[in-house]
Amino acid sequence: MNSALPSRSSQASQTAGQYRPISSHLAITPPVSVVIPAMNEAENLPYVFKTLPDWIHEVVLVDGSSTDGTVAVARALWPGVKVVEQQGKGKGDALATGFEAATGDIIVMVDADGSADGNEIVSYVSALVSGADFAKGSRFANGGGTDDMTFIRKLGNWALCTAVNRKFGARYTDLCYGYNAFWRHCLDKIELDCTGFEVETLMNIRVVKAGLKVQEIPSHEYLRIHGTSNLRAVRDGLRVLKVILGERSNRRELRRQEHSAPTLGTARGEVR
Repeated sequence: MNSALPSRSSQASQTAGQYRPISSHLAITPPVSVVIPAMNEAENLPYVFKTLPDWIHEVVLVDGSSTDGTVAVARALWPGVKVVEQQGKGKGDALATGFEAATGDIIVMVDADGSADGNEIVSYVSALVSGADFAKGSRFANGGGTDDMTFIRKLGNWALCTAVNRKFGARYTDLCYGYNAFWRHCLDKIELDCTGFEVETLMNIRVVKAGLKVQEIPSHEYLRIHGTSNLRAVRDGLRVLKVILGERSNRRELRRQEHSAPTLGTARGEVR
């Protein structure tokens, strides 16, 4: 890796041979897979890989038909990287592909644009081994922050987050953020059937609906280093709203089915 790259954290990764304190929770941490969806992020990957902890089990790079050498750069930076070619399109599809390929007991999802600090992974993993099912990154929890949100995007995120909290009984401080970690068993309860940026919202809603234990992790989002984002505030905000309304409708339908379904005694003709 390029040692000349600037560090963004006081908890910079330690190089081989240097002393790095090992806490008790790291000593018992199950295998951790880091899933990184990427398309034409060759210039950003050095910053992403520089901060990844050396104790993680594997890195899964989901490549969306990159043409800038993204795969070659990833292999040079992390020789053991598992590269998976994305067959569909969209971030949701890429993440689903990466989750399927990951072999770790804990899965961490990280963006490839350099906006996330890999040193924070230890906080996510610590929350999971301490009892949480889903560790959800938050830019607005105490200790978090963002360098990459306009006032309009913050307002939209707040409004959508408030809607999810009220409709599903969540207590989120952030909704549309892609830095999360979870135990593999969560995948059985949060089927991903969307393909776009709204995938994070879908996951956040479904973990609540499934009754999983969620812990928010303060996280700092940095500016994308190179290139431009495919995120479009209005378009993707509407897609997020559509997911919220759709999940709410599904919830009401499930409740109706539960209330209308006959009990075992009634089905057998027993008097109640």
